[in-house]
Amino acid sequence: MLRYLLNKERFSWALYDWANSAFWTTVVAGFFPIFFKSYWASELDGPSSSAVLGSTNSIAGFCIVLMAPILGTIADKAGAKKNFLVFFALLGIIATGSFFFIPSGYWITASILFGVSLLGGSGSNIFYDSLIVDVSDEKKRNIISGFGYGLGYLGGGILFIFNVLFYLYPAWFGFENEVQAILVSFLTVSIWWFIFTIPLFINVQEQKPSTKTDRLISSSFKELVNTISNISKYKNITIFLIAYWLYIDGVDTITRMSVAYGSDIGLEASTMITALIVVQFIAFPSAIIYGYLAERYGQFLFLAIGIVAYILITINSYFMETARDFYTLAVAIGLVQGGVQSVSRAIFSKMVPSDKVAEFFGFYNFVGKSAVVFGPALVGWVAYLTGDPRNGIFSLLALFIPGLIVLLLVPKSK
Repeated sequence: MLRYLLNKERFSWALYDWANSAFWTTVVAGFFPIFFKSYWASELDGPSSSAVLGSTNSIAGFCIVLMAPILGTIADKAGAKKNFLVFFALLGIIATGSFFFIPSGYWITASILFGVSLLGGSGSNIFYDSLIVDVSDEKKRNIISGFGYGLGYLGGGILFIFNVLFYLYPAWFGFENEVQAILVSFLTVSIWWFIFTIPLFINVQEQKPSTKTDRLISSSFKELVNTISNISKYKNITIFLIAYWLYIDGVDTITRMSVAYGSDIGLEASTMITALIVVQFIAFPSAIIYGYLAERYGQFLFLAIGIVAYILITINSYFMETARDFYTLAVAIGLVQGGVQSVSRAIFSKMVPSDKVAEFFGFYNFVGKSAVVFGPALVGWVAYLTGDPRNGIFSLLALFIPGLIVLLLVPKSK
């Protein structure tokens, strides 16, 4: 099996997760929200800057939702998945590297480039996911997929640790202060992302399309409509996807907005960054253990337990005051985050008819990407309109509780 995974083409494909995860860990979940508030948007109050961050995340997510079905179909039928991946990766790489050059106070410029970097990261992942069919056979696809996830956790975590050390001990690395350390960290993410994308570009061979490439845009919409029509025939899948859209939005929003929230309630940046490392290295083994327990004792049961855990995390976040509280919640998130994601995918895979796996999983990914459109804006704008960031984070119950209720309504029969 190790020989299969270390095949040059398959390893090069999986290595893109190693490359891309550094952006999601260091930039999106870690440094950007803190630095945006304290450096680029220091003239704004906490709720206002959170509203800007939430809106930027949501707008970028909405753009991806609009583009994904069109670009996905074009890439499939024109044999251009790898080219699209490289284009979006370079878009994200250049935008991320540009953070280094943005002066203090330029929050509009920073938020625009952040949105562009999110487009690059999310857009490249669409085509990275779809290239798995070009590098693996169907029977071993779950293995290569898990290998990619594993490299992502590892690679993102390794660079994040170095970036955190830059921030905590800038003098060790010859930096003048914490500001310079964080700006250089953005630059290292850009370089890391670029270097580890090169093997995929060189070694992954995309299969030639077998269909004509005319009228690609119109055919992409027709295929999306046909997929929705096909899925609606399966009551259990339809209800599950509604539940998934709700609760996964809450999960992703906590990942993207937790540091901004912690900053608004007065927690030290070093506390929150250290807590993110805790999440990173608890999530991977926990996902494996969680998946094993769910397989043995019931996947729906453990998915419901995970959502209940997020409801309790949200409620406790409202009352959070100390660094110890933040660490406790970080451990709790690490224990259930990967499990909720992996068990959701496993449940869906068992519902899908064997002759519609590719079609239905494409829509599953589309639902997951569209979910992030609502949550960040909800948190940011509730905090802004009420003047209290605690109300913003508490609003996520409007996603988790309905998500749990709808999940319980899913018929368990195939």
